[in-house]
Amino acid sequence: MTIATYRLTQYAHGGGCACKIPPGELEDLVAGLIRPGSPDLLVGLDDGDDAAVVRIDGATAVLSTADFFTPVVDDAYDFGRIAAANALSDVYAMGGRPVLAINLVGWPREVLPAELLREVLRGGFDIAAEAGCPVAGGHSIDDPEPKYGMAVTGIADPTRLLRNDAAVAGTAITLTKPLGVGVLNNRHKATGEVFEQAISSMVTLNRDACAAALQAGLSAATDVTGFGLLGHLYKMARASGVTAVIDAAAVPYLDGARQALADGFVSGGTRRNLAWVAPHLHASVGEEELLLLADAQTSGGLLLAGEIATGGTVIGEFVPRRDAVIDVR
Repeated sequence: MTIATYRLTQYAHGGGCACKIPPGELEDLVAGLIRPGSPDLLVGLDDGDDAAVVRIDGATAVLSTADFFTPVVDDAYDFGRIAAANALSDVYAMGGRPVLAINLVGWPREVLPAELLREVLRGGFDIAAEAGCPVAGGHSIDDPEPKYGMAVTGIADPTRLLRNDAAVAGTAITLTKPLGVGVLNNRHKATGEVFEQAISSMVTLNRDACAAALQAGLSAATDVTGFGLLGHLYKMARASGVTAVIDAAAVPYLDGARQALADGFVSGGTRRNLAWVAPHLHASVGEEELLLLADAQTSGGLLLAGEIATGGTVIGEFVPRRDAVIDVR
């Protein structure tokens, strides 16, 4: 077999950020583990933000995060690019700049050739180079399923962090990438069809969106990944003590996403996302629309409290807290 013959998605039970542990289950797991920390720990476990942040001095904070997953596409090089962009995104979601990455690898050595892993790593290196972030080493294990990602260290101004608990009523909700990669990736895994629009979205760094948010003076953000727009928005609104009102008609989607939904390519992760948010949700739209809003994204865009000059779509507004944490109209 040649390298091109292997379909990576067929060697894993899940794919991309859709294989995350469900958000409610994850919160139960860490409940009670949070302990008083150093006064220099600016962001920890409390609200499930995108990266841990520790203040070094008045001008510098260090950000630390890690992200890895099973293949979301069949092409090894694209898998590496997507996983790297996704890992780097957590630093951008906090308003930081990535300065160092190390690889995290699980590989079935007796099943998939080393040349294929080399392509995965090459993809990761290329995206990290685009971000101006050196990759220096990492850790690998022999694993029944292929997995790849990165642990990333970043730096930021501690007075200009983007946090998921800082959204304020009266500010717009802005999304910087269209949704729909989850259903398209699920279709790809099932049929082998390649969706270049989804790959292009997933390998696009959130660097420019981060810079635009900082330029606009924003202080609240998160990225949209495995818990879907609704899941990440719920965490953000809950932590900030506000309600998020979403105009469903304003939310952008990738070409083919609605058809993939109609054809049944919905992941279990997406359904778990919606079930988790449902008790805190008021909606005047149908279940299909909610499933798209809960679609488990991989390397999605930033979700911002406020507007930016370019590269974002306003999809709603944060308002004072109501009975429901999210209101979809």
